[in-house]
Amino acid sequence: MARLPVYLRALNSLLDADIATCSSEELATAAGVNSAKLRKDLSHLGSYGTRGVGYDVEYLRYQISREIGLTQDWPVVIVGIGNLGHALANYSGFSSRGFRTVALLDADNRRHGDLVAGMKIRSFGELNAIVREHGVAIGVIATPAASAQSVADQMVSAGIRSILNFAPAVLSVPEGVDVRMVDLSSELQILAYHEQRKSAARPGDAEVVA
Repeated sequence: MARLPVYLRALNSLLDADIATCSSEELATAAGVNSAKLRKDLSHLGSYGTRGVGYDVEYLRYQISREIGLTQDWPVVIVGIGNLGHALANYSGFSSRGFRTVALLDADNRRHGDLVAGMKIRSFGELNAIVREHGVAIGVIATPAASAQSVADQMVSAGIRSILNFAPAVLSVPEGVDVRMVDLSSELQILAYHEQRKSAARPGDAEVVA
């Protein structure tokens, strides 16, 4: 499941380049994965390739989009409109992939009414009404860590069953609620670890003793 969005992104890139068909090797290269793994993954979705021809890029994109659930509209609410929430609200990748931001919420009364990405920031107290009105499926948390659990609790209480958490905090949620965590600082720390190892392995980087 985690690789399907990667394949979808690669297929979108191929379509942008006006490529109508591709082999499994070409698609695997574009996605940055092993071609055998790609073929095995796609076999679980059905048989969409043609021997000697490859994959119809547009059709395969549709099939993966359908499998993921992107052939329908997903209403999303973003809570916490600081710097990160502001950036997420302006991110065009959501709308182009089937995710429609229906509300921007913040607990800071001073922010209410401010326009971000053409939408007014509203009170977090309106969450229940917004979820009912729009049938919100996914909640995005972009608050400080200290507020994240309380926000998640209120999202669950309002009926949201899928949460994307950008706050550096581990959330406790009931069974049946899915949480995906995006920890930007952890990802940077992982990159720093790899950079340190690469630097140590470079010839000539070792200390020269006179």
